[in-house]
Amino acid sequence: MVDIHQVKQLREETGVSISECQRALIEVGGNFEKAKEILKLWGKELAQKKKTREAGQGIIDSYIHLNKKVGVLLELNCETDFVAKAPDFQSLAHEVCLQIAGFTDESIPLLEQPWIKDESKSIKELIDETISKVGENIVVKRFVRYSL
Repeated sequence: MVDIHQVKQLREETGVSISECQRALIEVGGNFEKAKEILKLWGKELAQKKKTREAGQGIIDSYIHLNKKVGVLLELNCETDFVAKAPDFQSLAHEVCLQIAGFTDESIPLLEQPWIKDESKSIKELIDETISKVGENIVVKRFVRYSL
């Protein structure tokens, strides 16, 4: 039996459902760090399965840097309007906009770039984490970066 406080803490740290957190903790015998690793692995597997589904909904997000010399427009797609309105999806769109605004070497594909807030993670991994949280495919459809 796992401790409910561990389940709660794992949920807060990962954003994964309570039942999945509980299942992960049971599978690893209550080891918190191993449970986080297994949830990450399950999230990647889920993201791979969702990649084949059509993402016809989404949002257009924008970012203008404080110096007013760099701007970004991004179309980020998902499967349903419900997820497009979700805070996790909206936050992801903002993070991707910030990443695009921070481009220094445009020869590197966006999804392969290390995330500017945590270089141990790529943008693809950031998107995959959100896919595992919201349960839908997410696609960076298109973007444009303006700079003076």
